[in-house]
Amino acid sequence: MIRLLVPIGALLTGVALLLLGTGLFNTLLALRGSAEGFADQTLGLLGSAYFAGFILGTFICPRLIRRMGHVRAFTFLAAAEAVCVLIHVLWVQPGMWLVLRVITGVALVGIYTVIESWLNTTAPPERRGQIFACYMAVNLGSLALAQQLLRWDSPLAFTLFAIAAILIMLAVMPVAATRLAQPVITDTPALSLKRLWQAAPVACAGALLSGLAMGGFWGLGAVYAGRMGMDTGEIAGFVSLVIIAGALAQWPMGRLCDRIDRRKALALISGMAAVGGLLMAALGPFGQWLLVAAAVFGAGSFAVYPAVVAHLIDHLHQEDILSGNAALLMLHGVGAAIGPALAGWFMGLTSPAALPVTFFLMFGLCSLYALWQSRQGSDQIVDEAAHYVPMVRTSTAVLEMMLDDATHGEQSPGANRSQESAPPSEPQGDQADASDEFPDERH
Repeated sequence: MIRLLVPIGALLTGVALLLLGTGLFNTLLALRGSAEGFADQTLGLLGSAYFAGFILGTFICPRLIRRMGHVRAFTFLAAAEAVCVLIHVLWVQPGMWLVLRVITGVALVGIYTVIESWLNTTAPPERRGQIFACYMAVNLGSLALAQQLLRWDSPLAFTLFAIAAILIMLAVMPVAATRLAQPVITDTPALSLKRLWQAAPVACAGALLSGLAMGGFWGLGAVYAGRMGMDTGEIAGFVSLVIIAGALAQWPMGRLCDRIDRRKALALISGMAAVGGLLMAALGPFGQWLLVAAAVFGAGSFAVYPAVVAHLIDHLHQEDILSGNAALLMLHGVGAAIGPALAGWFMGLTSPAALPVTFFLMFGLCSLYALWQSRQGSDQIVDEAAHYVPMVRTSTAVLEMMLDDATHGEQSPGANRSQESAPPSEPQGDQADASDEFPDERH
């Protein structure tokens, strides 16, 4: 493993430093905005603006990277993000912050695209699954650790903004110093939403609903914790706990998802996240019990999107998997862009408990719909059963690396159960119609 990681150590180090700075800044911004008296609706819009920039960046950044090259594009985008971090504290005004959040979202998805396309090209095909696992571990570990930097100083001080900007710029150094050959960026086509829905309606619903819920968490989770009476250090622990619980639960959730009908597994996983949200709403005033509820929520919520991806792969032919997952990623992003504004509006009308209630509603709907679909008949797998792969939403550039693991990973004993009852050469019903020929379309 060490021999495998040494050549890409510079890239992983850059990612770790970048996400330490970005993870700190995203939580810090919510706390600073709340301390400045911004309304919950405004804080929600700030979260939505970030994810809107993320979506916009998927169209802008590949052209930028092809024009500049990977190293210069990474440097340019990291500098843009660091400048945005510092302008936030120099110009504390909601309208300016909205613009800056869009720019930050564009910059970050561009940086993800640089790193992930580089990793994908550098990693040997037979080792991409291991590289992907290390990359996801760096992602989640850095985001969790970043929250602890909040303990350094008050959100009202300049210090934490400076630290976030420093970490983001430090990320440039190992990437700029690497001697790895730069890859070629190619466009990833996407299936139309209509085709995607025909192939796997549960995956579409799960991607959108989980995006609505998780966008709300990333945008307003720290604000909710603060409104529950937590100080800055306790808020850092709260957000870290949700992330760590989500990371630790990936293996058992993956085992469940690979052993039974994925729709039933998704219903159980989403149901767990919904119960966690409901417990957070009910136990918010009770201190330590809120942390228990947050751990339940994190364990379920972080496993929903990987389960959705595995379910989609089951229902696409091999040649359509990459474009189908690109469309699913976009659908999840649309939900994440709407979620914070929706949750912030709900919180402003009622109380902070509206945020976990939103989690309950979104994941509850996902659970009920997946369960209802599972009762309509046996699940029909098109080519071969996929493998659950722990992952977080980043960019389309990582899809190929993820798919190597998802489609060629070691299958558990129950993974092909549905294939025995319905051979892939004879898909039935809507699945047969949806999987005949998928043109490459953008939506």
